[in-house]
Amino acid sequence: MSTALYEAHNLVQRYNGREALNVPHLVIEQGETVFLTGPNGCGKSTLLRLLAFLERPAAGVLHFSGAAEGRKEATLLLQDPYLLHMSVFNNVLLGLKFRNPRVGHAPVHAPDQSTDMRQIFESCMKAAGFDDPWKFADRGPRELSGGERQRVALAARLALRPRVLLLDEPTANVDAASARALAVAIQTCKTNGITVVCATHDPALLRAIDAREIRLGTAWDMDSSA
Repeated sequence: MSTALYEAHNLVQRYNGREALNVPHLVIEQGETVFLTGPNGCGKSTLLRLLAFLERPAAGVLHFSGAAEGRKEATLLLQDPYLLHMSVFNNVLLGLKFRNPRVGHAPVHAPDQSTDMRQIFESCMKAAGFDDPWKFADRGPRELSGGERQRVALAARLALRPRVLLLDEPTANVDAASARALAVAIQTCKTNGITVVCATHDPALLRAIDAREIRLGTAWDMDSSA
């Protein structure tokens, strides 16, 4: 029985009449970790947006687990993620407020703040490389370094418990400690069976994680490996 999570055929995306991506055939298995590599402008970010169902392709077919519904199960972390002007705690749990309105913008130490939400915050922050999550809980985005903001944004995506984690250059423009923490987080996602698709130029990240590498930019090579 097939375990394919994504399957694409003749997938094309165009912007202003210019072809930005052309994928003859692509299969990504459930629980697989895949690195997208290639020069700037080769279509890595475009492919991630298509896999996140944030855009419709100009041509071709993209199936998600045999069905068209996939946007609710995939989450995309951009290279320069935007955090709202609220505490780290509320940024991490923001996506959950649509499932539980009581999460909202409640203060960290509010008496009605559920234990479950606090546990989710702590576990996701630790998964994103924060040894002491509560040290950061009340901080705002301006009180964080670039690497810390990236990891908080990752924690927010992990809080959604996605089936698919899509990452666009997660270690670009971050400090070495944050880059290492992000690599560990990706490895943990892989171990936990989350499907990870990551666009990267980072050779250290490619060395750190055993994953299939798909090189974009010249001849399409779906079966290449790192």
